Order: sequence, then structure tokens, then C-alpha cells
Amino acid sequence: MTTLPEEEELLRLESEQKTLEEKTVYSEMQLETERVELSRFQIRYYQTIGKLYSELDKLDARIAKIKAGENPDDEDLKEKAKEAQEQAKKSFKESEMHKDEEIPPEITADVKKIYRKAAMLMHPDRATNEIERKRRDSFMAKVNIAYEKGDQKLIEQLINEFGSDPEVLTGDDIASKIVKSIRRIAQLRRRLDEVTVELEKITQLEMYQLKITIHENETMGGKPLEDLQKQLMQEISEKKIILETLKN
Repeated sequence: MTTLPEEEELLRLESEQKTLEEKTVYSEMQLETERVELSRFQIRYYQTIGKLYSELDKLDARIAKIKAGENPDDEDLKEKAKEAQEQAKKSFKESEMHKDEEIPPEITADVKKIYRKAAMLMHPDRATNEIERKRRDSFMAKVNIAYEKGDQKLIEQLINEFGSDPEVLTGDDIASKIVKSIRRIAQLRRRLDEVTVELEKITQLEMYQLKITIHENETMGGKPLEDLQKQLMQEISEKKIILETLKN
């Protein structure tokens, strides 16, 4: 049986669409994973190191204030005291922000697998009308929250609640299907570009770069956070001595 040119074009477009869907879902999963891993590191960092930096900055601020008070005409010391006070407030706020947070669980391969399945089924860009898009947005938001918590059972439950994909049940002529596929491909390319930009922004963050450095060090058997902890505790002890000397 001879295949019509439009049928061949539809097959080509559907193949391209499927490839782009898989790439987009993978990229979005990668983005969510990076967010979770960064959050895990931030909480761990601030709960172990952040509070020590906060204490150190507080001591620096007190020392700078005393020095400025002893030299009321020295504008440079006044400015340094002001900067030290602002830094102390900032580091205290950061350490308090994560003080009582629980570190999210590590994302397992099984959770990633079920997330991909959910995203392929529910992705908002698969919607053909606004009502369906809103429904998909709502489900994917819940899936993302469950993914951040490493909750595989909840994602499976959401897949069951969502049901089969209503978008694949609609029957259209070949021309309409070609138009839909072209539009879908354009949507996917835009979304893929957006995710790529978001991933790039995350990887440029100072905290992300620190996470990578710490992880590489730990992978090689090092204990960088413990070493930094010891160093900061030593500096705190030294600053306390300086502060007592200034008071006397």
C-alpha cells in the first residue's frame, strides 16, 4: 500500500515531536533535580557553616564598633563598623532562614523514572485548550512538589488520578494533525530553550558553584565542610580574645 506524501510528513513530524517531548521532559526533570540538590546543599551548609559565619560576623561587628567608638573622628573606621554591622545582619538572617528546615531526601532513580512518566502524560504543552492546560498545570505543580520530597507513591497516585491522556483520543484529518504537530513542536522548542536558560542561571549561582566544589572534594574522600567548621571555630575563638582585649 502506497503511503501518501502528507502521511509521510505526519510520521516525520510525530517522530520529531516525540523526540522533543522526551528531551523537554528530561531537561525539566534535570532542572527540578538541580533545584532540589541545591536546596539540600543550602540547608546543610547554613545549618553547619552558616551559623558559624553569623557568629564570626557578629564578633567582627562588635570589634569594629568598639574601634570606631575609640576613634570618633576616623570616618574610615565608622564606615567599616557600618559595613560590619550590615554583614552581621545579613549572615544572621541567612542562617536563621534555614535553621529549622529539614534536608530534602536524595532523588532516587525510581523517583526520576516515575517523574518522567508523569511529565510525559501531564505536560501542560500537550493541552489543546485553556481548561485542559490549567488542569495539567495543577497536576504538574503537585508532581513537582512530590518530586522535591522524593515521594514516589504520591506521583504514582497523581498519575492514576490524572487518567489517560485525553489529547490522544481526539480524531482529526491528516492536515489538522500536521498543523497540531507543527504547533506542538514549536511549543516544545520554546520550552526547551526556557529550561536551558533556567538551568544556566542556576549553574551560575555562587552557592551552586560552591556545591560542586564541595561535592568534588567529598567524592575524593575529603571533608571540606568539617575542615571549614574547624577553621571558623578557631577564628571565632581568636575574635573573642580580641574582643575581650578591647573591652579591657
